[in-house]
Amino acid sequence: MARGRASDDRQESEFIERLVNVNRVAKVVKGGRRFGFSALVVVGDGKGRVGYGSGKAREVPEAVRKATEAARRNLMRVPLRQGRTLHHDVKGHFGAGRVVLRAAPPGTGIIAGGPMRAVFEALGVQDVVAKSIGSSNPHNMIKATFDGLARVMSPRSVAAKRGRKVSDIVGRRHHVEQGAE
Repeated sequence: MARGRASDDRQESEFIERLVNVNRVAKVVKGGRRFGFSALVVVGDGKGRVGYGSGKAREVPEAVRKATEAARRNLMRVPLRQGRTLHHDVKGHFGAGRVVLRAAPPGTGIIAGGPMRAVFEALGVQDVVAKSIGSSNPHNMIKATFDGLARVMSPRSVAAKRGRKVSDIVGRRHHVEQGAE
């Protein structure tokens, strides 16, 4: 029994957990209102894996626990350039939430608002510029951000799809960056 507990502790320390939003919700019943809480949590390993989850319960800690479990079940891998930024600029949307995610040079930091910042911190991105357009609802912003991250492709995967070499794909990027200077 003790071994299971130790592996759980190790697993907990491996992930970065960010509580994005807690909302009090009410259910109207015969005797009045029953209050509960919904929580939105982002979980990541800081090395390119990230997930989000939501949970509802009568108490805040229980809602957060449920949301964290849901986030761990929904982890996705995002390819990162040099382990610090995105490979290319990308747009994501969900409902009325629209986001623009842009790769950034070293030293830029995470320039993003609220819920998007939590996603990038958990993902392990160090340099990114992101803008939220439209809905400021945390659920829609998170889902739009994940939609954008799902569209990020590494040069290796693009080269494989096109039947070319990685140097053909990446070579253009360096050529464009040098031409911009």
